[in-house]
Amino acid sequence: MIVTLTLNPSLDRTIEVDHLAKGTMTRATSARLDPGGKGVNVSRALLANQVPSVAVVAVGGADGEQLIRLLETDGIPIRAVRVAGRTRSNVTIAEPDGVVTKLNEPGEPLSRGELDAVADAVLAETEAASWVVTCGSLPPGVPTGIYAQFCEFFTAAGIQVAVDASGPALLAAVDARPVLIKPNRDELAEAVGRPVDSIGDVVKAAEELRSRGAQSVLASLGADGAVLVEDGGVIIGEAPIAEARSTVGAGDALLAGFLAAGARGSGALAEGLAWGAAAVSLPASRMPRPQDIRRDIVRINERPDLDRALIA
Repeated sequence: MIVTLTLNPSLDRTIEVDHLAKGTMTRATSARLDPGGKGVNVSRALLANQVPSVAVVAVGGADGEQLIRLLETDGIPIRAVRVAGRTRSNVTIAEPDGVVTKLNEPGEPLSRGELDAVADAVLAETEAASWVVTCGSLPPGVPTGIYAQFCEFFTAAGIQVAVDASGPALLAAVDARPVLIKPNRDELAEAVGRPVDSIGDVVKAAEELRSRGAQSVLASLGADGAVLVEDGGVIIGEAPIAEARSTVGAGDALLAGFLAAGARGSGALAEGLAWGAAAVSLPASRMPRPQDIRRDIVRINERPDLDRALIA
């Protein structure tokens, strides 16, 4: 089983439009409301593919109760930790050509007692767990070292930890030696303090983070696919699709597929890429089901061209 932890979940409203013009009235062609947050999405993707998972979420207020109802309606096993603040809402505007505009609220602070309650809730679900996945942005005021603290805590309990975070929270977590981190291109560049413009740049940045403590790095690169850097070497892969509908949650689906397939080597990378590509082909933040996933489009290269430039 895989336990996911989301400190800053959300209600995600996705609105599809023919064209977004700033400063004008635009009519929506469709709208959808989904439970959101990186950890929530990872659990949704896993469960859509019959991989056991429990989502631990910090929720508050009426929006938090609605988030719980949406998860329960989808059949997602959850452990909700009630907190004083209000659960945030995010809005995504998606255009037919795949351009996505996102408006994300910051969320509300969590107290030390609430953070401890979240950690206890995760531990209560880990008796049969193979992984704990700590995901997403931190609410305002939460210490940047919280994922590092969680990593040390869960590792001491004998559980593998994966981290999908950004900025100072990611760097602090790296020092706590997680088994896996999953930055995207921008997060990787921010972590090492320099541009990441080629496959070689990705590999060098990943190796730098491995030297600081991360055991494996799964870097998601959008249309350029993904790069896995681990003890066994460097593997890159792509899963080209004909039409991108929404990139929201695609990285979460990639991580879910990678973990579901064992979180190591070319086979796991290929599965993650297939799940991520399927998510991009779906509207809003829908997670792929087995019938959505095409493994035949995945291309894996264990001898990458390090000089290959990334798509701008």
